[in-house]
Amino acid sequence: MRLFYLVCGLLSMSMSLAQQVTIDSKAYQVLKQNNALEGTELKAPNASAPVQHYKGESNEKSGLCDCLLPLDSTFQLAMLPNDDLYSNSIALPFNFSFYGTTYDSLYINNNGNISFSQPYNTFTAYSFPDPTFNMIAPFWADVDTRSTNGGNVWYKVNAHSLIVIWDHVGYFNMMEDKLNTFQLIISDGLDTLIPSANNVSFCYGDMQWTTGSASGGSNGFGGSPATVGVNIGNGINYFQVGQFDASGITFDGPYANNDQVDFLDGQEIYFDLASSNSNIPPLVMSSGICDTIDVYTGDTLKSLNAVDFTVGISTPEIGQILSTSISCDEPTALTYQTTVVSNEFTSFELTFDATGVQPGLYNIEIQTTDNGVPAQTVTKFIPVRVSYDASLAGTNDLTAVPIEVFPNPTSESVQINGLQANDLLELYDGSGKLLQSFSATKSTEQLTLPRVGFYILKCSGQNNAATVLKLQRL
Repeated sequence: MRLFYLVCGLLSMSMSLAQQVTIDSKAYQVLKQNNALEGTELKAPNASAPVQHYKGESNEKSGLCDCLLPLDSTFQLAMLPNDDLYSNSIALPFNFSFYGTTYDSLYINNNGNISFSQPYNTFTAYSFPDPTFNMIAPFWADVDTRSTNGGNVWYKVNAHSLIVIWDHVGYFNMMEDKLNTFQLIISDGLDTLIPSANNVSFCYGDMQWTTGSASGGSNGFGGSPATVGVNIGNGINYFQVGQFDASGITFDGPYANNDQVDFLDGQEIYFDLASSNSNIPPLVMSSGICDTIDVYTGDTLKSLNAVDFTVGISTPEIGQILSTSISCDEPTALTYQTTVVSNEFTSFELTFDATGVQPGLYNIEIQTTDNGVPAQTVTKFIPVRVSYDASLAGTNDLTAVPIEVFPNPTSESVQINGLQANDLLELYDGSGKLLQSFSATKSTEQLTLPRVGFYILKCSGQNNAATVLKLQRL
């Protein structure tokens, strides 16, 4: 009964006031939890942090995608643990061009975006375009950093760039069973952290939720989808990468159906907002491929000779048509299949087979052009390094006790049977990068596959014989 009167009292107060007022966090949370904030101009108080640098262990770069930068003591806390708050205005030592408008300061908003004209505490995301918001949103959703085991929002200002990392952040209301890690970089175009001719980069680690409970979500999903994109607020200059409301890897482009958030895992998306031209070039998205792909030749079973990966190409603007060409300077090694998923998104399944290919560095070139005015072209090069590994030539000579993996296909954890003490286990991702290795201590070991996708497991015994198995996490 007391809660009822408190909610009614606060709601009555909000409807009677004609201008923004500041309320304490407890009152704000009561209104939010009871969906009583709509139509009011109430806002939560600012929670900017005193200067506080990251004190944890410096992370290593992810084996999935090198665009996700490691946190270290050079990063500063953007704001104290909070729900729906934002930083103070942050001065930039460079000029950032946003559709031709230059800014030298900004706000970091807890809910997965930055803004320039004003801060935002809006926790339910909207689709773009929207005349209300002036923001760049790597993942606009109801971030809540108040939980015990969840992470925080960190930033670092460089001479030519700003880096913001939402590190293992939970969702409303103080939920930490699922956590998201994602990163935004903006620059004046002179920082090598972003590929040349671009001034913004989105990068994603493990993305596990989309929606807080005050936005219609349940257990982190459903309800109002999270929005990824850019919106200057004039109804003309904007684009979406997509809207996300479920787990899984399904993605059909920026404006079709709502998408599944695991599609973002390991993605790097970069683009140029410097021009006043509203036609943004196509987006080339290749999950987990931010660096050279390693592939090996010499495997008689051919299980490590070939590498499979996916490249998605999207047009940020509605209704544009893309023309794409894919080539390789070793044309016999590359094959691919094309799937037109929607009007704005095409998926390419590529295979580079190094069988019979001489060791060396090869390049895959992807060039795509839209039919906007003026037309925009993007060219992406994916380097592939072919190496010869003599130890792979003996993979037909399996160990005396066959190695078995259960289950396969699997979800997250696999059990490896038939091992001997000191057998070396090496897990590679689909690009050929070594993710982890360890020596067996017993006949059965457990192994965790870090994300959805294909993996290669190599088991080597003391007699140098090896078993190479292909695994898949669905």
